[in-house]
Amino acid sequence: MAAPSISNMFISFNKPHQLTFPLAHSKFQTPFRRTQNSIKVARGEKSSTSTVREQEQEEATTLHTHTNNYKPKVEDHLDRLPEAWRQIQGESDWAGLLEPMDPLLRMEMIRYGDMAQACYDAFDFDPFSKYCGSCRFTPRNFFSSLEMPLVGYTVTRYLYATANINLPNFFKHSRWSKMWSKNANWAGYVAVSDHAMTTRLGRRDITIAWRGTVTCLEWVADLMDFLKPISSNGIPCPDQTVKVESGFLELYTDKEESCSYCKFSAREQILTEVKRLLEIYSDEEVSITITGHSLGSALAILSAYDIVETGVNTMRDGRGVGVTVMSFSGPRVGNVRFKERLERLGVKVLRVVNKHDVVPKAPGFLFNEQLPAAVMKVAEGLPWSYSHVGVELVLDHKKSPFLNPNGDAVCAHNLEALLHLLDGYHGKGERFVLASGRDPALVNKGCDFLKDHHMIPPNWRQDANKGMIRSNGRWMQPERPKLQVHPQDMHHHLTQLGLPSRIHEY
Repeated sequence: MAAPSISNMFISFNKPHQLTFPLAHSKFQTPFRRTQNSIKVARGEKSSTSTVREQEQEEATTLHTHTNNYKPKVEDHLDRLPEAWRQIQGESDWAGLLEPMDPLLRMEMIRYGDMAQACYDAFDFDPFSKYCGSCRFTPRNFFSSLEMPLVGYTVTRYLYATANINLPNFFKHSRWSKMWSKNANWAGYVAVSDHAMTTRLGRRDITIAWRGTVTCLEWVADLMDFLKPISSNGIPCPDQTVKVESGFLELYTDKEESCSYCKFSAREQILTEVKRLLEIYSDEEVSITITGHSLGSALAILSAYDIVETGVNTMRDGRGVGVTVMSFSGPRVGNVRFKERLERLGVKVLRVVNKHDVVPKAPGFLFNEQLPAAVMKVAEGLPWSYSHVGVELVLDHKKSPFLNPNGDAVCAHNLEALLHLLDGYHGKGERFVLASGRDPALVNKGCDFLKDHHMIPPNWRQDANKGMIRSNGRWMQPERPKLQVHPQDMHHHLTQLGLPSRIHEY
């Protein structure tokens, strides 16, 4: 089996703590628009004989040029978003937008990547916290607590998953005997654009962000690496040959009825919330965008398929709401039949990967979409024959002058590093030049990937005093407000979806 060999590829390490102080502000004031001057800079090639000092000087000169000659003009691209959003969401499968990289598409990809990153920044990883495995903030204060006050979205629901499945490295548990939940972990959130952002976007946007695995890569070895029919877990599909990885499917559909947080599966939580929001905004133009990194990317693709296959994205007047996935560093999810079914349903998937990252190569190391069609035709019935979906954008961390080219497997999988690469990517053969002024220091927020001469400490994002506060002369962990677990109208929407529900649970 592939799993044992995969696990040998990774190293053990400690998880970084999170912080509550603001992110470092960017000093790189560059525009989203690529002017003729920046294009010329991007096309320049660095000499292979450059010394380290020359490289450092060149990087400093490049940054100085951008800092002094340009000012950000984000509105230049936002002005065309209301007319271009369908293309940005993949209506034409991003034809002509990736090579060269369209500035508006880059901006939107980074924006959704930041919403996926928020899942990591808000998650409590600390086993010494009684709230380990939960979100550190309330939905109302979610973005403001993460120093994202201008994100333009309101969190409408938190998502929870049960730890009863064979993906132990995805779940975190507290060492406290009286913890917040023994069976559940916070898995992400659903958010909707506010009125101001809706005007900017040209439509009301419902975003679903899935949490993945922030640094630990051993979860890949936990995959059962076994395909099973997607319909076997209650997801409707007319074709029994459409199969997905069993661990992903279990995580998405499993529930623990004795636990108030996960007595409804993640699937039920997603479908009911999307249905509820579409009823509220039934008179508007709406889009559904699902994002996730790592294992969260797999859940994003799986839930996107489910929303469309179930017909939840159909409005009262019969209009179909487009569903787009912005995937970052995601693994393969299903077989070639799953890929074909996803395309037939019209789900759009844009996958961003680092070519040196091992996770997008799993599962399906032996039998995958890179083999000749004739071989895959013969192997498609095997339980370990996988195929990637959607459109792929491959980036290379060795192209960035800021990153250590010899970074380990964990660094190659880091989401902040991938967003940094996306910010500097202009097209194949083009030079790496930061486009939006995204602060490179963010790369080291949860890893050690920047070159040492940038003097950014590794794993710098931490909780102030590790979350401890002083009260009556003693240091202690503060209590957190009790969250509403599931909305009162769950039964109503489950019934409308034809899913079983239990009134007495309310």
